[in-house]
Amino acid sequence: MKIGPASQASGVSQRMIRHYETIGLIPAPLRRDSGYRDYADADVHRLRFIANARDLGFPIEDIRSLLGLWNDRDRQSIDVKRLALARADDLHRKALALEAMRNTLLDLAERCHGDGRPDCPIIAALDTA
Repeated sequence: MKIGPASQASGVSQRMIRHYETIGLIPAPLRRDSGYRDYADADVHRLRFIANARDLGFPIEDIRSLLGLWNDRDRQSIDVKRLALARADDLHRKALALEAMRNTLLDLAERCHGDGRPDCPIIAALDTA
């Protein structure tokens, strides 16, 4: 399979496929005489796995661990669960931080007159040292 079809079949961009090859998440594929990369169905499956993990917010090192667990038929599900719960906790912390930023912006915007005057609590808040 050429790189274009692998990208289409997996939903992963060609740029990201090359990146995943470079960092060792997927093995370098065989090359045809024409120079095209030849991907096996297993490679496309692996790319989909990586894309799904990325969609859930897993960082590369966690994806590397998940790939190891995915390939380990003797794995313990507690190891997979531990990674998922740690990611969920991290996402929760980030969501709380984003909500706090949103509330601050809404409060500042509420206090801003939004008229022709130069006074603006948004600018004043950003200008604090």
